Amino acid sequence: MSAASDDGMDDETAYRWPIPPAEGWTADDLDRIPGLPPHTELLDGSLVFMSPQTRFHSRTLRLLDNALLRQAPAHLDVDREMTVRLDAKNRPEPDIVVFPVDAITGPNQTWYEPEHVLLAVEVVSADSRERDREVKPRKYAAAGVPHFWRVEQDDNKGLPVVYVYELDPATRSYGLTGIFHERLEVSVPFDIEIDLTGVDGRPGSSRGEEGES
Repeated sequence: MSAASDDGMDDETAYRWPIPPAEGWTADDLDRIPGLPPHTELLDGSLVFMSPQTRFHSRTLRLLDNALLRQAPAHLDVDREMTVRLDAKNRPEPDIVVFPVDAITGPNQTWYEPEHVLLAVEVVSADSRERDREVKPRKYAAAGVPHFWRVEQDDNKGLPVVYVYELDPATRSYGLTGIFHERLEVSVPFDIEIDLTGVDGRPGSSRGEEGES
């Protein structure tokens, strides 16, 4: 049982979750609501909280982030876990975004405009399957994000499998252009090669040159 505080309230009831307004939260509210857990997203006016990160998720993000940053042209940059303000009611947080360096406004920046996002990457977790497979890619496509990767864990080998999508601008929907096991090689949005078997590697390790810390 939780310990009671001096005023008779226990620790579980002392904290009050934010009560949404009748019309739902807005994208700007994410920067104003006190005490939100890290990596809170906004989808259709509702707050979405992240579950604890798995080792696969953490190592896959490290692998992709380092590889993309190393291979990106000088006019592009890479960030992990920054929100994208799609519209007034949607501000999801891709695991990785690639964007032009001139989209950076300063060290206190908390989100990017969708027109500045060249590539959005989502690493699927157990609690995010529906969002990462259906809800978020549909919203990214509708907002005009040209490239999207969905990354899932191979149940047999424990390695990342990358599903690569490209936007059809006529329909504002994504088309699957490739599924990559063990090694990813694409020419858009720029030339990228990633050894997916290096997900547990370290700098100087023989377990994969891409797996840098």
